[in-house]
Amino acid sequence: MTASISPTRGERLVIIGAGPSGLCLAVKLKKSGYSDFVILERESGVGGTWRRNTYPGLQCDLMAILYSFSFAVKADWSRPFAPQSEILEYMEKVAEDFGLLEHCRFRTTVRRLVWDDDDSRWDVELDDGEIIRADAVVSAIGMFNELAFPDIEGLDEFQGTMFHSARWPADHDLSGESVAVIGSAASAVQFVPVIVRTARQVHLFQRTANWVLPKADDPYTEDEIARMRADPAMVKRRRRELFDDMNRRMLHNDPRILADNEARGLAAIEIVKDPALREKLRPKHPYGCKRPLFSNDYYAAFNRPNLELVTDPISHLTRKGVVTEDGQERHVDTVILATGYQTTKFLSALDVVGRRGRSIKEAWRDGAQAYLGVTTAGFPNLFMMYGPNTNNGSILPLLEYQAGHIVRLLKRLVEEELAWIDVRPEAMERYNRILQEAASRIDVWQVGCNNYYRAEGGRMVTQLPFTMKDFRRRLEERSPADFEVTPLRTHA
Repeated sequence: MTASISPTRGERLVIIGAGPSGLCLAVKLKKSGYSDFVILERESGVGGTWRRNTYPGLQCDLMAILYSFSFAVKADWSRPFAPQSEILEYMEKVAEDFGLLEHCRFRTTVRRLVWDDDDSRWDVELDDGEIIRADAVVSAIGMFNELAFPDIEGLDEFQGTMFHSARWPADHDLSGESVAVIGSAASAVQFVPVIVRTARQVHLFQRTANWVLPKADDPYTEDEIARMRADPAMVKRRRRELFDDMNRRMLHNDPRILADNEARGLAAIEIVKDPALREKLRPKHPYGCKRPLFSNDYYAAFNRPNLELVTDPISHLTRKGVVTEDGQERHVDTVILATGYQTTKFLSALDVVGRRGRSIKEAWRDGAQAYLGVTTAGFPNLFMMYGPNTNNGSILPLLEYQAGHIVRLLKRLVEEELAWIDVRPEAMERYNRILQEAASRIDVWQVGCNNYYRAEGGRMVTQLPFTMKDFRRRLEERSPADFEVTPLRTHA
């Protein structure tokens, strides 16, 4: 017999998003005996960001042996840092192996969530006008939803091809073209070394030089893959070693580790032959202030004659190209916007209305915040995966910890026959005070780099300032008294 989230009313749980977050939670739910849920996914299949992003050279920036769930460990990755196609294939296999596809509704976009105070349910409004009534909702949309576009005059004037790197068109061939790449961070570091091989000319417009470290990424041999497949204990031991090492490094608070990383980054730049160019590529901020990047090909690409690094600020775009503030215009066929996502929005990427008509945008006017990254006061029976201040370390273990926490809260709804559960404002404020104090003690985060860590008011909203082990402990030790509840019988 399958338990329902609310057996008295027989409604279901809605999960928004079939990326790693949604899949992880769905597996945990099924393992706990829950099957009355639906996953709403706007894309044509599972995978989330690994389905939407297809730009050349896309890889995970974590070692793949740790980029698999503990309940579905993959031992036969083709190389230490797996490519996008392989990660997508893994996520698709997880969905198939654990029977999740039957719960998915693809090409379904959630437009709005509205809490009904009288009926204690969520109205989940879809873009086609359909409304799904749900006892509980989990947002598994994470950080990477709304694209970030540069505020540059003339973007609409350019008459060539223009696209965002996160929406790479499969049918556009850059061969023989002159290409402008605006932005030099995570995606550009991966795709620029690939496109320079076929493009006639690439102009990379850099605002800030980033730390780009080399990585041990030689493809595994067939013998190595066979040994990993045959020895699960070895794979498990290696995962544990990587996990422990990441716990030591993830908070960027060990001076020796920081110095070693900076030395490795500076040594990598030495491959660039032109000394003036090397200086332009040298970061001026400490390692860890911004998102660290990894590539074995990025710096070497600058020795090619068809890759130009442009550090003069962009003035505007014309019909034919990009004009910098020094007055020089570079005519190009294609402009690629490698400008990332609006990472500080989280759930507020949707129109969400909670108790007493309060919107999530109002609740988060000073920056996104949540209790343990999962629940926000005033929004009962609404939970988040990969919510505020849960970005750091290896995301998949962190997702498993969050999913376990959500399942425990959902069990409480069932076992105590509750109409709703909501974190108390004082508990959320207390946790976030501790969190922000911990973040303030990480010196490299205080330097003031332009990054995606903070809301406009300066509040740290993306980064987790605790180790993965500490975060797991906090989730498991949460106090039931931190939540306000209303029983079904008093609500009827």
